[in-house]
Amino acid sequence: MSLTQRTTKLILATCLACFLAYFLDLSSAVSAGIIALLSLSDTRRSTLKLARNRLFSMILALAIGVLAFQLTGFHIWSLGLYLALYVPLAYKMGWEIGITPSSVLVGHLLVQESTSPELLLNEVLLFLIGTSFALLVNLYMPSREKAIQSYHLQVEEKLKDILLRFKYYLSRGDGRNQAQLVDQLDKLLDEALKLVYLDHSDHLFHQTDYHIHYFEMRQRQSRILRNMAQQINTCHLAASESLILAQLFSKIAAQLSQTNPAHDLLDDIERYLQVFRNRSLPKTREEFETRATLLQLLREAETFIQVKVDFYQKYGN
Repeated sequence: MSLTQRTTKLILATCLACFLAYFLDLSSAVSAGIIALLSLSDTRRSTLKLARNRLFSMILALAIGVLAFQLTGFHIWSLGLYLALYVPLAYKMGWEIGITPSSVLVGHLLVQESTSPELLLNEVLLFLIGTSFALLVNLYMPSREKAIQSYHLQVEEKLKDILLRFKYYLSRGDGRNQAQLVDQLDKLLDEALKLVYLDHSDHLFHQTDYHIHYFEMRQRQSRILRNMAQQINTCHLAASESLILAQLFSKIAAQLSQTNPAHDLLDDIERYLQVFRNRSLPKTREEFETRATLLQLLREAETFIQVKVDFYQKYGN
């Protein structure tokens, strides 16, 4: 939520709550606006959660306040007794978010020196009006779908850059900037997940975890790419083996779209593995290390693709 949007919502919720409280001729009508101000949060779900916790907190506060004033009279130290009982209980129940607005309402009882049903109803109405307008103005939330889809494209482009950098290294022997590209991808994924978590909190009903699971899937792939980058930078493959891997990375880069199931890539990797299994056994230590590195890279590539295949099987429709 931008600063302008948040400011507009705060103004609307506060002023409308005050106007309604004045219209209903409630005592301390401005308190409804203050409660609305305190109840507005960045997302629909968090605002609803705040309202729920403050409701329970307000009921507890009024009950303890009435008890304290009935037993000890309307004195400042009676307010201290109320706080001594209420605050620990509110924290224990997880309703501490309501301590400030609820104590304001209890303070009205002290000022009026009354715990009459009419005054208690007045305080409850102030609370309900304030929280209701906070929820009402938060019904409107700007769509983040365009920004989320932009992150989808950016992440796929960055993945493609990394895979093509692998191909370039294997073809030309230049592995510079591989780790830097993976760092950029991780930063991009962190930003995307923050956005989708926020968007997820704005949907009270008909939610989907698709975007969250998509970017978490890409995070798993990013970790695999980081391992592969370290292996590729230190390996010395024969020209034919390098070209085979370069071709594989090129094919993977071409099939990164979120709508691509990538099943055929697993078949390609299995064919490559079968080719290398059928080769004669290595005769020197260097050949053995080269073969081991090659097989490890192919296995990492297989895991990279399997992560995407598993995701597509769940969300392919």
